[in-house]
Amino acid sequence: MKLPLATLDHVVINARNDMDHAADVYTRLGFSLTERGYHSLGSMNHLAMFGTDYLELIAIPKDATSGRLDLLTFPFGLNGLVFGSEDSAVTYEALSKAGVPVEAPVEFTRPVKVGDEMRDARFRTVRMKAGVVPYGRVYYCHHFTRDVVWRDEWRHHANGTVAIARFLIVEPDPAAASKLYADMFGAESVRDIKGGKAVVVGNSRVEIVTEAELKAQFGDAVPDPEGRKAYMAGLTFRTLSTAKAARALQAGRIGGVTESAGRVVVPAREALNAVLEFIE
Repeated sequence: MKLPLATLDHVVINARNDMDHAADVYTRLGFSLTERGYHSLGSMNHLAMFGTDYLELIAIPKDATSGRLDLLTFPFGLNGLVFGSEDSAVTYEALSKAGVPVEAPVEFTRPVKVGDEMRDARFRTVRMKAGVVPYGRVYYCHHFTRDVVWRDEWRHHANGTVAIARFLIVEPDPAAASKLYADMFGAESVRDIKGGKAVVVGNSRVEIVTEAELKAQFGDAVPDPEGRKAYMAGLTFRTLSTAKAARALQAGRIGGVTESAGRVVVPAREALNAVLEFIE
């Protein structure tokens, strides 16, 4: 059985139990967020939809005593790396046979308002077993109702974002950390880069680098590791125009933004502890 093809479905920013703050921050960063949604598992979200992938803000209600309380065990910031699956049962079987430590698929729903109609968005996820990765949550998502999630009216953003180009992970030993992705997608998907390893994921890349390499690229804009040696650190967005992104950030009164040839960088302290980069 062939391994799943590597495609990026979405990335997740953990807002813990303060969704109001997270939604305000990411709106001021120039993203058009969908209405707040509520999962059958007990979490809630806002999405920023792009061409074929998206960013998800996830949280639980402030007074929650059940449901996705696991979100409180992670700091604020980038917390989820989610790959696409066209058939979660096939994905689970192929990964299990390849020795990848995954949990059995879990299905859940989220009501979505589409025009004047309420519909259920349906998903099934295949997650890595607890403790497999030290830096967050890695899983696959199978969409049964793509037409409810990828809607053109939600894909237009003041900062011009059209896609997620890069997902950054800090690991003391990038070579060891990259083995999981070689097992998931095949050794040819992993390649050497300065300061670490890169995983080719469709039109995107997952880069696993040392903390020194992250600081070499982003200086004092990097996240606060909060005592962690391994963590999900940042995102690179492809935008229609870096000038458009810069204007949106200025309009949102985002501090500490730096501009250089072909890139705009938002420090992690301004984006829920995830460094953000916009490129053309």
